[in-house]
Order: sequence, then C-alpha cells, then structure tokens
Amino acid sequence: MDEFDYIRWVRRQIPSDPRVLIGPGDDCAALAPSVRPLLITTDLLTDGVDFVLNEVGGRAVGRKAMAVNLSDIAAMAGEPLAAVVGMVLPTDAGRTLAEELFHGLRAEAERFGVPIVGGDTNTWAGQLVVSVTLFGEATVRGAVRRSGAKPGDWIFVTGPCGGSILGRHLAPQPRIREALALHETVELHALIDVSDGLAADLNHILDESGCGAALVAEAIPIHADAVELAKRSGKAPLTHALGDGEDFELIFTVSAADGERLLKAPPVAGLAKIGACVERGLWLDEAGERRPLAPTGWVHQME
Repeated sequence: MDEFDYIRWVRRQIPSDPRVLIGPGDDCAALAPSVRPLLITTDLLTDGVDFVLNEVGGRAVGRKAMAVNLSDIAAMAGEPLAAVVGMVLPTDAGRTLAEELFHGLRAEAERFGVPIVGGDTNTWAGQLVVSVTLFGEATVRGAVRRSGAKPGDWIFVTGPCGGSILGRHLAPQPRIREALALHETVELHALIDVSDGLAADLNHILDESGCGAALVAEAIPIHADAVELAKRSGKAPLTHALGDGEDFELIFTVSAADGERLLKAPPVAGLAKIGACVERGLWLDEAGERRPLAPTGWVHQME
C-alpha cells in the first residue's frame, strides 16, 4: 500500500457531515464557518515516550492520540468540531498498522461527534509518530483560560488522580461533557486538564493567574491505581495523586459562592474541593500543618 491507496481507503471510512464542506482528498479541508471563536490544539505522540507500540497496538495509540486533544478542548470548556491527523509510520509497519491507527482515531472521535477531515502520512526508518490537530468552538460564554484564578477562589478537581501508568494513560476519558455542564452552571475562573500532574498543572494556573494555592491533603481524591502503584513504588498514594499525570481530569477554580453551589448540587459526578487560592506560593495542608508543595509532574527534557 502506498500513501494514495491509504488516502482512498480512509475516504471510504469517513461518513458525511454537514459541517464539512470539503473533506479528505483536496489540498485543504473546508468547514462551514461559525460565529463563535475557533479553538485549535495539537498534540504529538511518539513511540517509546507516550506509548510502547509493540505492547499496546495501533488501535490503542489512535484512541489516545485523539483523546488527549479532546481533553485540551475540554480544558477550555469548548465543543470539539473537527480533526486532522498526521502520521509518520515505520517503513516496516505495513498496512495493518495504518488501518488500526485510523480505527482507533475514528472510534474516539465518533464518541464526541468529531469528523476527521484530513491530514498527512509519511514513512521513515524511525518509530511511530502520530500528531492530531483538533478544532473546536468556544461556547456562547466564551473559552475558559488558565489565567482567571483569584485569591479566595475554591479549587476543584473532577475525579481521582494518580497511578494512570497502570493502564488509564492509554485510555483517557476527555471531560468534554463535564466541562460544558460546569461552564453552564457556574462562572469558571480558570481551567486546565491534568496531563502533566495535578500539582504541576495547578501550578500552570497559578503562574498564569499570578496567585498561589493551598491544597488540603485529606481532600485530594486518590485513584485506586495510585494506591496499587504505591505498593510497588514505596511512595505514598498522595505523592502519586499529586505528580503522576495523564489522569485527564479537570482542575478548575470558582468563587466561594459558586463553590458552595457546586457542593450542594453538583452538575457532574465526582467533583471534589481540594483547596483554595491564596496570594502566593503552592502549599499543602496536612495533619494541621502547612508546608511548601513542589509542582512535581512530567516535563519533556530538552538539551
């Protein structure tokens, strides 16, 4: 199979969509214009860093590649619109890998009504690389940024964290619906998804907002995977919850009044208040004591 055989095969797999004026087959796709702001995100995944192809297979890689981009749209409280996909395939991979990747990409996209409208493929002697660019739309309330947190805000997370490496890192659950429900219910001041780690990603909010935060150790929801991983690693489950990453839950801040509303009548399951914004610093309150908290998490190293 050459590149054009693959493109013809892909075009047969993609159903029509009224939002797509021109799909795969031309030099560009064309989408029907929207009156709302356009959101654009891209994530690039590589074999040996974000997954191990020989262990998980192409379909799981495709699902993850699409899901992490959907999570970025959720992190702006937006609605996903369409995706384009770039792949650099190992020269010895064969047609099966290309098709399995597409099946995984399409399955995850279809969960959220997202058409795949184009992309590009190439081959090389290296390992698999997959890049998805996802387009979305802000809601009528606008996109929620990282930069709106204020001292006095309450900090929430949409679910338990830690231990994703035991398998959840390959099957992210983008919180699109949760973000939209929250955005409709309260005024979200700041929002981010947990990709690098709860502490690290919260620190991104603090950096952009120019404030600090104090987390309550006992309030942080710890995933069962973190408890299991702690048995093997020798680290505390809380350490895994704060720093493991790839949980793809949402961290957000709201006013205290809106926080009370969410606790009394949560619009989505799993919400947990984990702390509050303060003037400066990142702190952990545990057993009646406050200590500095390092924003541990994943960082791509560049020499």
